[in-house]
Amino acid sequence: MSIFRNIRGVIVFSGLTLNTILWFIPIIVLALVRLILPIPPVRRMITRALMSFGENWVSLNRYILAGGGALRWQALGVDDLRHDGWYLVIANHQTWVDIVVLQTILNGRIPFLKFFIKQELIWFPFLGMAWWALDMPFMKRYSRSYLAKHPEKKGKDLEVARKACEKFRDTPTAIINFIEGTRFSEAKHDRQHSPYRNLLVPRAGGMAIALSLMGELFDAVLDVTLVYPDGTPRFWGLCCGDKVRVNANVHALPCDAQLIGGDYQNDRAYRRDVHQWLTEIWKEKDQLIDVMRADSQSGARVA
Repeated sequence: MSIFRNIRGVIVFSGLTLNTILWFIPIIVLALVRLILPIPPVRRMITRALMSFGENWVSLNRYILAGGGALRWQALGVDDLRHDGWYLVIANHQTWVDIVVLQTILNGRIPFLKFFIKQELIWFPFLGMAWWALDMPFMKRYSRSYLAKHPEKKGKDLEVARKACEKFRDTPTAIINFIEGTRFSEAKHDRQHSPYRNLLVPRAGGMAIALSLMGELFDAVLDVTLVYPDGTPRFWGLCCGDKVRVNANVHALPCDAQLIGGDYQNDRAYRRDVHQWLTEIWKEKDQLIDVMRADSQSGARVA
């Protein structure tokens, strides 16, 4: 039984890899053309074409995974979204499968998702270059001990986010930020002494930069809550056909006027406002996760 399971995993993973290679070539070629052309209207046109290629890549990935028969999802709150709008998406983070789920439920409903990605992943075969071509902002995280020895590096990751957001102003964009900064685990939860039952402590920096630079453009902040009723899945298990149930709740929040145009790095009052706003969202999300888990056991829908 395990042999057939792994064979299916190899077939599905190979399909995903071939699909990535299929779209990699035109995406890279167009990105290089955009890089050398200084004409803004042409560059905007190429950017739209790249986003269309990205959406097609995600759509084919979805069909390949559907052929594996593993992913079963239910999403609430996605019906009134606009493909030509601007959105800031925030979500809890538990597994690599989160990315697949978010792309699946939001692809075609909002603009192609732009992720904040760890800088080291730019060297990931094919995907790293594709992410660069699709304008994914690469972030380098510094530990507190490193910043203590190299204070000149403080704020460098936020500066990268700032430059990325400036580029996003020209074309309808959806930026996603996993606010916790890393995948949830009980060990991380305990190390942080997190005050939340189901979440890590939120990190507001990247989100605040996006709000301060683009807040007036965003139609909404999409607060996405993901729950896996049968436990946190693994990506390889998904490829192998392990049944993965996921419930997603998408809550559209208005961009609070006091969060637009602030200076997160230098304005202490603005940082306080951002943290208070995010803390309230995280408290409600923590409670919602409990409700969604309870309702998933009873078969009820979460509104």
